[in-house]
Amino acid sequence: MTEAKELNKVAFYTLGCKLNFSETATIARTFENEGFSRVDFNEEADIYVINTCSVTDNADKKFKGIVHKARRANKDAFVVGIGCYAQLRPEELAAVDGVDLVLGATEKFKVTSYLNDLLSTPRHQGENGIVHSCEIEEANFYVGSYSLDDRTRAFLKVQDGCDYKCTYCTIPLARGISRSDTLENVLKNAKEIAASGTKEIVLTGVNIGDYGKGEFGNKKHEHTFLELVQAMDGVDGVERHRISSIEPNLLKDEIIDFVAQSRSFVPHFHIPLQSGCNEILKKMRRRYMREVYVDRVQHIKKVMPDACIGVDVMVGFPGETDELFLDTYRFLNELDVSYLHVFTYSERPNTLAAEMDGVVPIKVRKKRNKMLRGLSAKKRRAFYESQLGNELTVLFEHKHKDGYMEGYTENYVRVKMPWDESYVNTLHKIRLTKIDEDGLVLFDFVDGREQPELAPKWRAELKRNPSLGSPLKNEVPKKMSNGKDFQRITQEDNKFVSVLKR
Repeated sequence: MTEAKELNKVAFYTLGCKLNFSETATIARTFENEGFSRVDFNEEADIYVINTCSVTDNADKKFKGIVHKARRANKDAFVVGIGCYAQLRPEELAAVDGVDLVLGATEKFKVTSYLNDLLSTPRHQGENGIVHSCEIEEANFYVGSYSLDDRTRAFLKVQDGCDYKCTYCTIPLARGISRSDTLENVLKNAKEIAASGTKEIVLTGVNIGDYGKGEFGNKKHEHTFLELVQAMDGVDGVERHRISSIEPNLLKDEIIDFVAQSRSFVPHFHIPLQSGCNEILKKMRRRYMREVYVDRVQHIKKVMPDACIGVDVMVGFPGETDELFLDTYRFLNELDVSYLHVFTYSERPNTLAAEMDGVVPIKVRKKRNKMLRGLSAKKRRAFYESQLGNELTVLFEHKHKDGYMEGYTENYVRVKMPWDESYVNTLHKIRLTKIDEDGLVLFDFVDGREQPELAPKWRAELKRNPSLGSPLKNEVPKKMSNGKDFQRITQEDNKFVSVLKR
């Protein structure tokens, strides 16, 4: 068995949402404060911590592969599973070959305290991992977190848990009741992020529009989300704030109006819809009808005409007939939104939806997912085209792909130029000029400066292989990969729905 003195390297792998990434970063800092060195997950480590997700089936299934990857890197390493899947199905996760320790919703923040279990209780061949997982009712306290994305963007957790009872969702079972960080601590964390040189903060949580509930251990809202946004706008050193996702019924006019005139909050909203059909929304127990969603979109576009609006939508929910799906398709097609995040419904244990009649065949679910992803490609293309000629501000990121670097404008247009490390984590005024073949947008600097030249190595590579530098190639269906095809769908899909031409 590995001796305690040999446990000095730890690696992390995160599945799921931005909230998980922020919590992983906080847990990693706990290890570093106790003398551990953090290494890449592909490297040999003494401890591998996997932060799990259980929103989709794919996240659950991927866990086993990640465990095997860790064991291949170091067959004698300890493997720890934490996160939502660990809370929902701890024994199932502990039974995965190679897992030594499983920690639930509250225990994950004390992972270093449980290292003694790894040392004092050797896991013999064939034995399940050790489980420490509280009842979810005990997950009633708040732990603040934030992650730094290579000093370009930080994900700041401001809220956790959810009191909504959507019939398909396991998040309340995995994360507990809605509770919030104190405003004082959120601002403290934001200042720490600013001191690191990070230019953008993304506010994250399970239901961030519910911010303020449970701030001081009770259900009373001591502060509102609007008050949080107003306070964050005054944090010096942060150039941009972005709202990750907010429920339409909690996105009030006052919030939209404040963002429109704020110093640092950007014109980008991600608003879950789930279905464009009121009948399905009622079965899901969502807290709004689609008319509310239309009102939110219209108000955003009224005060911020160039705002980017993203939509979460689910296909294949029980009872979603062809007619009801087409109702959602037409609704989204006519809605002035910029892109879709499409999820395929999957049955989750201990949810009401899993017991409902009208189960949609898997093949049909996949078909509907493909259709909405095609619509999303069309929407994104149309939004990018509407921004050509506009002067915007880009924040360049550290990503280096095939000789190019990328960045996002304040309204979430993805741009690229030849790589130059000196531009990483810097803001510049640009004028959008054209959409490149890979779907990213090209630009000119407003101040007239020339862009860096593409390195000779990559010029030669691109000459030999023109398909390089196409990071969106997997996002857009093949039959829509060319610009001229964004306004149509496949002949097969036309049997079911006609696309309204713009």
